[in-house]
Amino acid sequence: QVELVESGGGSVQPGGSLRLSCMFSGVTPSTFSLAWFRQVPGKEREGLALIYLASDITFYNDSVKGRFTISRDGAKKTLYLQMDRMEPSDTAMYYCATATYVSGGPPAFPYEFNTWGQGTQVTVSA
Repeated sequence: QVELVESGGGSVQPGGSLRLSCMFSGVTPSTFSLAWFRQVPGKEREGLALIYLASDITFYNDSVKGRFTISRDGAKKTLYLQMDRMEPSDTAMYYCATATYVSGGPPAFPYEFNTWGQGTQVTVSA
């Protein structure tokens, strides 16, 4: 079974950077992609970035494109999310997850999340 463990969250000032990590295990050839999403209490989860494991092709929500970068280290079985030029609106709990494409899904991020970790909190404030 897939296990995902996020780390790297914390507090940062506006304009600053953070890099989140997600150690994953149990990924099989049927796991086509890994992703990051975030959630604020009382709001829907927001898909941020996704990477296809077979090709390293990436997909970003326009809300973070150009500021966030998803990458992975296959040897270390670790997924990363580099977050730059952070804004107070980036404050949320961040999760890594296995993800599946959904035909007809929301154009901003047409993927559903299947398994995710416990999350890591990110706070952006002056």
